[in-house]
Amino acid sequence: MIRITRKFRFSASHRLHAAELSADANRELYGKCNNPYGHGHNYEIEVTARGPVDDMTGRAVDLRLLERLVREHVVGPLDQKSLNADVAEFQAKVPTTENLAIEIYRRLTQAWRSVFPGEWPVLERVRIVETARNIFEIGEAHGQK
Repeated sequence: MIRITRKFRFSASHRLHAAELSADANRELYGKCNNPYGHGHNYEIEVTARGPVDDMTGRAVDLRLLERLVREHVVGPLDQKSLNADVAEFQAKVPTTENLAIEIYRRLTQAWRSVFPGEWPVLERVRIVETARNIFEIGEAHGQK
């Protein structure tokens, strides 16, 4: 098996604020990320797929298809957006990067077999680099299928 990781970038803003908590509790929990005006990140995401190398093509993953899938379902819908205001999935959910990772993984999983209809490749992992110190991963090794 070969693992292939492709990197993508997008910019988005968010405000971390749980409606169920008081203003003081939100400030305590989220700190500067609770700024009423939000703040932005230049996210870097890595999408890792795994599969056997095809004898005919010499490839495990058609990178053109992977590129199209991620751009259509992740980068396009999220780039230059306010996650709180512009992304339906975050209307009632705090747009933490943990939740963003779950949402990106869900979107890719949902569309994966329409682009890659066979048994291979499989989506193995989504990794989001929010800052140099904050990195989030989700995938098979993390209990997702």
